[in-house]
Amino acid sequence: MRASSPQTPRHPLWLLIGFWFCVVISIAVVVRRLIELIRGPQSGTTPLVQINDTFSSHAALTSAHIIPAAIFVVLATVVLLRRGPVKIWEQLFFPFGAVTGATAYAMSVYSIGGWIERSAVLVFDTWFLFCLSRAYVLYRQGDQEPKRAWMIRAVGVLLGIATTRPVMGVFFATSMLTGLQPKQFFGVAFWIGFAINTLTVELWLRSKRRALLHRNATRRTSAPYQTPVAR
Repeated sequence: MRASSPQTPRHPLWLLIGFWFCVVISIAVVVRRLIELIRGPQSGTTPLVQINDTFSSHAALTSAHIIPAAIFVVLATVVLLRRGPVKIWEQLFFPFGAVTGATAYAMSVYSIGGWIERSAVLVFDTWFLFCLSRAYVLYRQGDQEPKRAWMIRAVGVLLGIATTRPVMGVFFATSMLTGLQPKQFFGVAFWIGFAINTLTVELWLRSKRRALLHRNATRRTSAPYQTPVAR
């Protein structure tokens, strides 16, 4: 009878909740933005109308960024959560991630939050593309565990755009008290959202690595001493 292999540890519940929260928000943001692009520029002077008009004035670039990004997010759910062969999905994961990262640089030229937002995009998008590149190299080498860790880092960074939304919501809700306009808090929200995701993923990966090393060390020290078999 074939011995059963130990099952892959499941992701902690809090991580799965956070992951799906970011996935749902990301897809919802893309759908809403596409609807706004179809509607075209609107008349009005409210902050939201001005934001929509900014994206509508660069509709082609915006579409070239958000559509591959949405596909990348969907692919990430399959590649990271599906059990079993995912080779075809991984082959699509990398090019769609590369397009998303490249167009993010172009989108930063029209940053609503000015240089503060632009600096956040440049820092975290560069980290995203670095993680994606490392994962691709390891994918080509067939090194599964390190590849997966770098893929998780890349996905965590990209989903930071979803974490910025609740942060922006807080700024919008308190704008009557603070007097801050979107161009003043968008950059700060970007830094907060992307930093939360990047640090959370990195701390979890490091804690997971420490737990694995501790478990392996415990198994080695607790293994019963066996006398060598005489030949």
